Amino acid sequence: MSTSTPRPTLADAAAISKTDPRKAEQILQSILDTPAGDDEDALHDQEDALLKLGELYRDEANPTALAEVIKKSRTFMSSTAKAKTAKIIRTLIDYFSAIPDAQAAQIECTKDNIEWARTEKRVFLRQNLETKLAGLLIEAKTYREALTLIEALLKELKRLDDKMILTEVHLLESRANSETANWAKAKASLTAGRTAANSIYCPPLLQAQLDMQSGILHAEDKDYKTAYSYFFETFEGYSAADDGRALKALKYMLLCKIMLNLPQDVTSLIQAKLALKYSGKEVEAMKAIALAHQHRSLGEFEGALKEWKDELSNDPIIRSHLAALYDTLLEQNLVRIIEPFSRVEIAHVADLVGQPVQGVETKLSQMILDKVFFGVLDQGAGCLQVFDEPKEDETYTATLGTIKHVGDVVESLYEKATKLS
Repeated sequence: MSTSTPRPTLADAAAISKTDPRKAEQILQSILDTPAGDDEDALHDQEDALLKLGELYRDEANPTALAEVIKKSRTFMSSTAKAKTAKIIRTLIDYFSAIPDAQAAQIECTKDNIEWARTEKRVFLRQNLETKLAGLLIEAKTYREALTLIEALLKELKRLDDKMILTEVHLLESRANSETANWAKAKASLTAGRTAANSIYCPPLLQAQLDMQSGILHAEDKDYKTAYSYFFETFEGYSAADDGRALKALKYMLLCKIMLNLPQDVTSLIQAKLALKYSGKEVEAMKAIALAHQHRSLGEFEGALKEWKDELSNDPIIRSHLAALYDTLLEQNLVRIIEPFSRVEIAHVADLVGQPVQGVETKLSQMILDKVFFGVLDQGAGCLQVFDEPKEDETYTATLGTIKHVGDVVESLYEKATKLS
């Protein structure tokens, strides 16, 4: 009497996925190819097999195979609940993010699935994928295309009154507008997103994203105290979910402390229990900037920017605020250096501050125009002439007032003379 060979299972595939990925791939494909019918357990196994196969290709950094898995899964999706379908496809598309240089493939795959969802009249899935695509386009810095997609999506969502997706899309709209420096629209979009979120249960991670965007917009307005509060809420939200974005929120918290002229608070923040798990290069980079600011040292500041270039320059938010901080430090150093002089060579000032002559000359010119101090640049002699702050002559002000009154009297007499004639 012969016994049939037991069919390979998900557990078998998981056991050999690291040692023999090709064999694991065959097992997973066989599970997917076996008709499940109305068997709930078989359908559940196929769902898991689909995700495991996606993970396998993700770990192998194979975007082409991952895209093919998503395309082939559509037959399986036809027999799955529509809400579950959206979750599975979005999860599979998210796997692209872990593959280097796969952003273009991820966007193309998302667009392809949007077209399929449109053809199948799966409205919920299409809206979910279009929301995902908008986020991918923002990451790819294709802001015009992202905003066009968002505009069309918002019109549809407002009619359907789906508050959850509406919150997500308004948040994406705010992000896209802030990336293009359209701050007024970014604030309006965020307000609309928060209004939609207030009428539903907002998941913690979505709330953390809203808080992050609020912090970014307040920081842009130089309201670093309020921005810090939002970044702290974001940090707590991401930390509770063990989300990697908590590190970015922590960096923004440290940035706010530096911009508030409280660099000494950076050390105590870094040593806090919740922040200790995120210690590393990113945090050390912010600590170096804080020390340079505390010492009011342009040399230390430049040294930190060079030493921690990747950690400080890759984030546009940090890069922008540190550029403003550097400008402030340079201005403070220049004011301190020129204070004892009535006339000084620009080259000497540049030497003392450790900056190129041309850059110092440009900065001094800007400071004079902004009335940080009073003076004039003698470019022929290469010197800066510094003046005392001029005192307003009260006689001059009184004379102007008298002339104005005389003018009013003359005008009044002229009007009366015109009426008499």
